[in-house]
Amino acid sequence: MQEIVEAVRQVSRLVADIAAASMEQTSGIEQVNAAVTQIDGTTQPNAALVEEAAAAASALDEQGRSLLRAVSIFSISSPAVSARYSA
Repeated sequence: MQEIVEAVRQVSRLVADIAAASMEQTSGIEQVNAAVTQIDGTTQPNAALVEEAAAAASALDEQGRSLLRAVSIFSISSPAVSARYSA
């Protein structure tokens, strides 16, 4: 009978240990979830900013090409100056 009581106590300790480990795991998962949510909250605005920057870079590129076309009618008589700006 004593062996049965000791076995039940051992099982009770094991169940308590499993319960404690499960609570720790739940806490860890909650922390990971909070971190992922925070990362997601930061990533979404950053993605929007990247899209805006890409659009601005594209517009700036087109404006530069337009400006180049507009000033291409001018000629520079100095060979040194021409060489410098043709590169």
